[in-house]
Amino acid sequence: MSLSERDRRAKAVEKAYTLQVAEGSKAAASSGALGVGVVTLAHYTWPFFRRQTLPFKTFLVSLFGIYGLVIGADNALLSHEAEVRRSEQAIRRLAMLDLTRQGLVPTETAIAQWRAERVRQEAAVNP
Repeated sequence: MSLSERDRRAKAVEKAYTLQVAEGSKAAASSGALGVGVVTLAHYTWPFFRRQTLPFKTFLVSLFGIYGLVIGADNALLSHEAEVRRSEQAIRRLAMLDLTRQGLVPTETAIAQWRAERVRQEAAVNP
């Protein structure tokens, strides 16, 4: 694996992590707010719940927040991975078509070389 390939993968991992953190935080905040609303509603409408301790009620609110964090981050990562998979498949399809037009067999090595050449060409056009 070349250094540029490692850099590309490291950037992809960092982007996925950043996306997970951002979306997970949004989902945790909204789920936590929902949890506060549910606990408040239960506190004022249900006498049995009103007698429960504050740590228990806080635990319930934190469960809502943690659930939102996990589900939100997971959904964001799954949709990001699907998008990356679609774009990678499109690039591979382009590479296979181009290599076949050139009369070459589109092996993994040839596709990687085609991709590296394309990156070099794009870097030369957009310095």
